[in-house]
Amino acid sequence: MFRFLGAHGYIGRSMLFSAMGSDRAFGYWKSSIRALHSLHQFRQKKPVQRTSQKFRKPTEKENVDHKIYMRDTIGNISKILRYLTWDSAQEQLEKLSIRWDSYTVNQVLKSHPPMEKAWLFFNWASRLKGFKHDQFTYTTMLDIFGEARRIESMNYVFQQMQEKGIKIDAVTYTSLMHWFSNDGDIEGAVRVWKEMKAKGCCLTVVSYTAYMKILFDNKRVKEAADVYKEMLQSGCAPNCYTYTVLMEHLTGSGKYKAALEIFSRMQEAGVQPDKATCNILIEKFCKTGQTWAITQILLYMKDNFLVLRYPVYLEALQTLKVAGESDILLRQVNPHLNVGLSSKEEIVEFKETVADVHSTIDRGFVLLFLTKQNFYAIDCLLTGMIHKNTRLDSVIISQIIEVNCAHCRINGALLAFEYSVKMGINIERIAYLALMGVFIRANSFPKVADIVEKMVRAGISLGMYLGALLIYRLGCARRPGSAAKVFGLLPDDQKGTAAYTALISAYFSSGNVDKGLKIYKTMQRKRIHPALGTYNLLLAGLEKKGRVREAEIYRKEKKTLHTHGHSQDIVSMDEKICNLLFSGNLVS
Repeated sequence: MFRFLGAHGYIGRSMLFSAMGSDRAFGYWKSSIRALHSLHQFRQKKPVQRTSQKFRKPTEKENVDHKIYMRDTIGNISKILRYLTWDSAQEQLEKLSIRWDSYTVNQVLKSHPPMEKAWLFFNWASRLKGFKHDQFTYTTMLDIFGEARRIESMNYVFQQMQEKGIKIDAVTYTSLMHWFSNDGDIEGAVRVWKEMKAKGCCLTVVSYTAYMKILFDNKRVKEAADVYKEMLQSGCAPNCYTYTVLMEHLTGSGKYKAALEIFSRMQEAGVQPDKATCNILIEKFCKTGQTWAITQILLYMKDNFLVLRYPVYLEALQTLKVAGESDILLRQVNPHLNVGLSSKEEIVEFKETVADVHSTIDRGFVLLFLTKQNFYAIDCLLTGMIHKNTRLDSVIISQIIEVNCAHCRINGALLAFEYSVKMGINIERIAYLALMGVFIRANSFPKVADIVEKMVRAGISLGMYLGALLIYRLGCARRPGSAAKVFGLLPDDQKGTAAYTALISAYFSSGNVDKGLKIYKTMQRKRIHPALGTYNLLLAGLEKKGRVREAEIYRKEKKTLHTHGHSQDIVSMDEKICNLLFSGNLVS
């Protein structure tokens, strides 16, 4: 029999390692290496400057104020890196009157600034007088590159650590191992593991568990079992995450009794299953209909006041119903979710109710971030809401779009717009106009036409003046295709003199005079009367192309209109708009 060391009891070889010998794939929840490190690692402490002077012990209030000050300082530096160009950010950083130590630099890097800015900041800090990077700052920079799958850059940082004699411990090696595996380089991860052992690093439960995870993920079950055995023999006690890894593998291999045996033995060893472990196991058991195993986990949860996440609760409820078994215990464990669900319709209604609660919470966060102008946080929140299908109201989305446009954040405005399209939310007219404005200024004219299309489909009209003005602006940018698309989206009552003249101008500006004249003939055929501005445009365009004879024909028509036409007081609003837009030679 293979035995745990000390108080950890034993798990029979036939129960654990033979079950591990299955060649079935093993799936883990996708936790990052940071979550692993949080289980067991050395904490970086703020450097304390020694002095011979005697100071009075600071009061509790002073300590709190100092912590708030450091938190605000780190947040301020992070905003500088996030929202300013590097040149501007560097100027601001140099003006800060703070002591740059390893703790401060590391906390800034951990605040997740953009990768390029993080690297520039890392190198900028290395040139500061009296500052020197240590294992903490190097490892954090290594994690930033690893998470972005910039493996060559990650290797470069690690090489710098080696060349400069920076201490490399199990935390750094474990990070390397994780990111190699995450990038698909399993042999690279194995190589790091062997190097870490060869260097005599003090292996922790995090290191062992991370390596076991890598091996299980790649169906190297026997090797993972050997690593687990080695961990026990070294005197390193498994933690809750380690046990969860083992149990999830066993359930995936159909070894349900063995998984529950570990569930019991880990408690005897003094390691209590947490909420995450219970949720993972019940979800696994639900997929295979193991109601007896679900009951065992629920009994433990009831005794330890643990609850299920609502998607797992719904799945367990449905599993028990299909099996024809009582759901009383499930409801007792989750009284906050016990709303008397008994049918599919009620379950759907429950999901919608929870979604409404989440939507209200997210709405509050969005309003808070809007007040603080924390646009990056809003982007992250919207991205998560898209994945969760959480719905915000039209007013909030419109505000997000308007504020992003006002600050020239095209990507942020576009993200909010795409969210509204996906969720079927009709934003307000002013939000559509703000989007058009920001994309026109960015010369993204095809996007402008797309936005107009969405706006018209939502039943919101551009209006006679704005429609003509937009077609004219697209024409000035030599985008006749986009101008024609916008013209086609206008209702018939807005396709008047100004709109037709603007479309003619679009073709003239792009050099397609014949197409412009064809539009003019269509305008006449539909009995839409040209204005003085229309003739100004025709004359300027034809004369610019050297078509003087044709220009003379239209000059005579203009003279006739001017002589026999209506006075300016009775000219229609449509014609006034046209005359304002084309009061002179405006063909570019």
